[in-house]
Amino acid sequence: MAPKPKKAGSKKKKITKAERLKQLQEEEERRQKEEEEARVKYAKEEMERLEKQRVEKEKWRKLEAKDLERRNEELEELYLLEGCFPKAEKLKRDDRLLSQWKHYIQCDGSPDPSISQEINTFISLWKEETNETLEAVIAKSKLVLNLIGKLKLILLETPPYDLQEKNIIQYQGSILELQELLHLKFNMATELLLRQASTLADVDSGNMEKVIRDENVTLYVWANLKKNPRYKSVTFSETQVGFEIPRILATSDIALRLLHTHYDHVTPLGPAPAASQEPTSTVTHLVKDEAKGIEAAVSKVLQEESKQQENESNSVHEEETKVEEPGDAEEQKNSVQEEPEVKQHDLEMKLLSETVLAAQLLLLENAQEKPRFFEDDEIDLCQFTTLGGVYHLDILELPPQYKSMKGWMIVEILKEGLQKYVYPPETTEDFETENAFPPIEVMLEVHENVIFFEDPMVARWDAEAKHWKTDGISNVSHKSEERLITFSLETFGPVTLIQDAHVNMPYQSWELRPLDVNKVLLTVTTVFMEIQIQIKENFCMLASIKLNNKKHYSILEEKWMTPISFILALKEAGLNIFPTRHSHFYVATNYKLPLVEIKAYRQMALLSSAFAFGWSKWNAVCDSKKVVFQVREYLPKEEPIQNPNWTLLMFSGDRAQSLRINENSEAFSEALKEETEFHSTLYHMVKDFASKEAMRYIRCSNCQFIDSVCHMLLSTRLLSYS
Repeated sequence: MAPKPKKAGSKKKKITKAERLKQLQEEEERRQKEEEEARVKYAKEEMERLEKQRVEKEKWRKLEAKDLERRNEELEELYLLEGCFPKAEKLKRDDRLLSQWKHYIQCDGSPDPSISQEINTFISLWKEETNETLEAVIAKSKLVLNLIGKLKLILLETPPYDLQEKNIIQYQGSILELQELLHLKFNMATELLLRQASTLADVDSGNMEKVIRDENVTLYVWANLKKNPRYKSVTFSETQVGFEIPRILATSDIALRLLHTHYDHVTPLGPAPAASQEPTSTVTHLVKDEAKGIEAAVSKVLQEESKQQENESNSVHEEETKVEEPGDAEEQKNSVQEEPEVKQHDLEMKLLSETVLAAQLLLLENAQEKPRFFEDDEIDLCQFTTLGGVYHLDILELPPQYKSMKGWMIVEILKEGLQKYVYPPETTEDFETENAFPPIEVMLEVHENVIFFEDPMVARWDAEAKHWKTDGISNVSHKSEERLITFSLETFGPVTLIQDAHVNMPYQSWELRPLDVNKVLLTVTTVFMEIQIQIKENFCMLASIKLNNKKHYSILEEKWMTPISFILALKEAGLNIFPTRHSHFYVATNYKLPLVEIKAYRQMALLSSAFAFGWSKWNAVCDSKKVVFQVREYLPKEEPIQNPNWTLLMFSGDRAQSLRINENSEAFSEALKEETEFHSTLYHMVKDFASKEAMRYIRCSNCQFIDSVCHMLLSTRLLSYS
């Protein structure tokens, strides 16, 4: 039998010891070679990295040296440019004096509210007037509200360190007196109307009803003459305003009055800064130190120039041998006389510059402590705001009625005047059931010129505690489309609607864009709206509002106002985009150092005639010592570009630079953009890539326009609240 053939490869060839050693040796050589190659590659890369780092450091050192070399020159130029702010303040002071003079020569009989004698005389004479009708009081109220508005503007527009404490006390005292007297006059006129209620009774119902509408006041009066127990629903004709009253009121000699004042004279006046108060915050001192540093740099340069000119003058004088003529001596005398006036003007502008800086800084100052603790039902007016005016709801005792006797109208006049009906009464022992005094259902119309972004809260005024409270109010229902709000009220008194003051904060984005020389458009986008504001010279105007991407009409549109009047008007309309010193306790802010922020706003305003500025997402990423925003040249009247090329700038207060990243980059980096330098100011940074035409527009900017733009930027605090 033949043997079976062996399968190929079934038996491995045995590796000898020598071959194994050879393999190990080859592997070791290969490993060493790879390690050597890796080492050489790493060394090369490290050398290249170090060389690149050295080049970058050298480049950075040269840039820093260049920046340091021109720093004094740039700060000097900026200091001269920012002279527009004290100039604008001086013009505002002149305007205030001019308006006083115009009022004086006008002689229209109205008092100047800033002069205590005139306003006191006005108040005394009006107190003496009696038997004024509601129509007469409403007509007079226009003048009174105008006087109150003027006093409030004086307190707001005058820089705090220019106000004397006695003047603050005088103005606030006059405001309170006018407010109290106006309300007293409405009560006296209501009493006069109710005395003749029986002669004005409605034929169908037998009760009296009166509605008076005015731009500042809406008045509803109903007198219960028939005392019909089934007549529990009171609705004023041609309105949806009314009450559901209980049986006890339906059978009582009462009158219901709803006085809707479109203003708020109930909430106490906010505290005004003391006149003698000096800016004590650290930031204010830093601003003053910075200003002194700039002035020192400027004066140093000027001194050097002066010395150089003096040396040249001396050398020329030594060479000259001719005798001075009488005319030359006279010219020198005139120049000596003019010199003190120049020095006085320079000193005045320097002091004014410090005052403006301090006033601007107050707009950026954050309170160190949160307002006091509030009870659960008490309204914190630092977080919330009254909106749409005050609804004065009163149940009044019906006064004695006119009686006809032998052709005469006779009426008993009560010495105590108009009396309020106490509901519920202080003692309820004489009444059968506990439910005899249920809450009164109230239906109110929301002011048509006010915007509520959320359902409003209803609050009542606590006269004893002097604050707004939400207790005693239930079953609140808001119909936004019909502009109606209904609720149940346990006891009558002043009532108001409340909205979160920070409902539109923080902002989602913003843009400041030129429209023309001395004219810009500020657009702020929030969760609920997009608001556009035009700024022209020393005036502001609401250009448009969009709610849920739909155009919304406002009565404020196309009305030019001074910045502070404009801000007040927007707040009263519910369009609040103006943080207060307490807002950072209620809003998630992107905190920035006030010194950095104020410098950014001032220089943005200087450039606003020819450059657009916009929001950047990287501003929230960089630290509080820096701000980041987008900028691009935007010459007025140029066609809008679909995808504009923005430059990303970072500014730390004393250094501005273009960033290499853009809005679509994956991560934040402070790396300098290629082929750019950094500067000590935003103005000179932007000047690097500005066209001649853009710089011409900037040089043509009006000082009042720059001041107004800066004030709006300071008031909105776009870099901290977006």
